[in-house]
Amino acid sequence: MDKSTRKHIVVLTGAGISAESGLKTFRDSDGLWNGYRIEDVATPEAFAANPALVLDFYNMRRRDAAAAQPNEAHLNVAALENTYRVSVITQNVDDLHERAGSTQILHLHGQLNQMRSVTRPDRIYPIEGDIHIDDRDPFGDPLRPHIVWFGEAVPAMEKAATLAEQADALVIIGTSLQVYPAAGLAHYVPAGTPIIVVDRKLPRLDFSGNIHAIEAPATEGTRQLNDLLHRLLH
Repeated sequence: MDKSTRKHIVVLTGAGISAESGLKTFRDSDGLWNGYRIEDVATPEAFAANPALVLDFYNMRRRDAAAAQPNEAHLNVAALENTYRVSVITQNVDDLHERAGSTQILHLHGQLNQMRSVTRPDRIYPIEGDIHIDDRDPFGDPLRPHIVWFGEAVPAMEKAATLAEQADALVIIGTSLQVYPAAGLAHYVPAGTPIIVVDRKLPRLDFSGNIHAIEAPATEGTRQLNDLLHRLLH
């Protein structure tokens, strides 16, 4: 099939797809994140108050992500590119989609393997090793993780909304749909567009339409995607 005529599948992924690679989900039931309060490590105020703690926390998360391997769900999403034009929009900050072979990936909340200038958000650099509190960029500016923290704008959201508007199908995998603005992406897809939700515990949906639910872990649920998409789109 000519790639230019392929149906466009937009895949929104959350922490549930990486959980089966051994990475903790974004917010567990105890309200902690690897034993840390989110308010202490994932806000601009936390970084201003205790930058060393925040940097140490993200250095630890970066090492954990680097040691993890893509699981079957990541590989199944990448394999969709054999049949469709696929855009992955992920809330995750790991690089497991990249390592699984997906080629079009938009990170809504930043990336663990990147850092940026504290004063110039457009100055983004790859990370080799850890970030230290006295590290500076080539312009002398202090550095911080390239992560969108609570209370900060999501610069990639406009592009994500545009992708959703162009979708022939939206697949939502492993997200509680509690974190906005990402949780609102389903509202951007054209009316009647199939929306497939894959999660071990289906989230409460605040949208209606042509919805298909697969209540299963990401690895198990994504095994059904090819057949389901074929039935819905052909």
